[in-house]
Amino acid sequence: MNNIASRHCLFIGVLLSAVMFAMSQFYRSSVAVISPDLMQEMGLNALDLSRISAAFFYAFALMQIPVGIFLDTVGPKAAMVGLTLVSVAGAVIFALGTSPAWLIFGRVLLGIGMACNFMGALKLLTLWFAPRQFATLSAMVVSLGTLGNIAAATPLVILVGWVGWRHSFLIIAGFTLFLALVFLALIRERAGGTDTTETGDETDVRPRVSQTLTRAWDLFHRKDYWIISLATFCRYGIYAAVQALWAGPFLIYVLELPAVTAGNILFLMSIGLIVGCPVCGWLSDSVVGSRKKIIIPGMFCMVGLLLGMNRLTPDSGVWIVYLVFFSFGLASGSGQVMYAHIKEQVPRANAGLAMTGINFFTMAGVAVFLQGMGHVMTRFFPEASLTLPAFHLAFGVCAACLTGIALLYCLTRETLEKRPAR
Repeated sequence: MNNIASRHCLFIGVLLSAVMFAMSQFYRSSVAVISPDLMQEMGLNALDLSRISAAFFYAFALMQIPVGIFLDTVGPKAAMVGLTLVSVAGAVIFALGTSPAWLIFGRVLLGIGMACNFMGALKLLTLWFAPRQFATLSAMVVSLGTLGNIAAATPLVILVGWVGWRHSFLIIAGFTLFLALVFLALIRERAGGTDTTETGDETDVRPRVSQTLTRAWDLFHRKDYWIISLATFCRYGIYAAVQALWAGPFLIYVLELPAVTAGNILFLMSIGLIVGCPVCGWLSDSVVGSRKKIIIPGMFCMVGLLLGMNRLTPDSGVWIVYLVFFSFGLASGSGQVMYAHIKEQVPRANAGLAMTGINFFTMAGVAVFLQGMGHVMTRFFPEASLTLPAFHLAFGVCAACLTGIALLYCLTRETLEKRPAR
């Protein structure tokens, strides 16, 4: 009976952690489908949109090192709940914003508030499960969390059509508050019902801040840390820049598709990520027995698909567009294995710091590519920044960046010690 109860607690814990992560995914992606409303109501251009969307990711990225220290010292539960309450305030301010500055401020608070949810979920997995299960389980959390991207596509379009984008965000702020309170009431950091601090397991004793900083210094001297960080900077930065903002204007203004169709394509792109993450985690853990042999081919597939986007025109069949964007989400799922790759290079007690260390670059990459694509398009096509040639140039630059980092990733050290059973 105790084993049954323990498994039940683990299931609830993983599910709630994934839902918390889903809220982060929702907020980071929500500007894409409401961009026409923002442009019409406030007279925004491509650069304004990029600044509003990127504000979330800059704040999110800058919070990653503090979050890593919080996770390893005060624990994931307290950090996740406390910061999520900040995001509630951010969602309300965004909903009530009357100028680009207020929208940016709301997005900054959302970025701060959501900065812990993914890393907190991964830290909880390190406390609840064996290391050999991590890549598969973390990929499952990512897949479930990607429901937030789905909610930010067609469902958000429908909700905005019913009540408007402002009331939609007020409703979502209320749900976020409810979720934080449920998480506070039900989650235990130690599987089986006791918090980590109540156990005598020395492998899970929380390190002092000074110890964490010392280990951080060692981490920052590792070549692989910087290569993996740069890889996730480019890989997720490009994926999320497309998914969270630029796919919407590209599909609506360039390919001349209806807003609901664009939402459906973004929905399918998220489905691709949902499928790709656990499949790549399972292949890495149980079939291939390698991190690099999953990550590197995945990045090259993304390069090919970005070049495929450069072949799309208003005359392209809609099913071709669906296939390209679904495949882009599928290929980018391989990048989640990078978290297992870096986690295996540090002591378990500092897993939170290692993962948030590269997550800083993950989210900084989104901010840089969101604004970078906007700057490229407005710099070279100042009078036609949302046209086909502008997007073709931006996608080409992204493909070149991914090609370079995929080649550099070959220099990293493989960390999976045992080959899978044949």
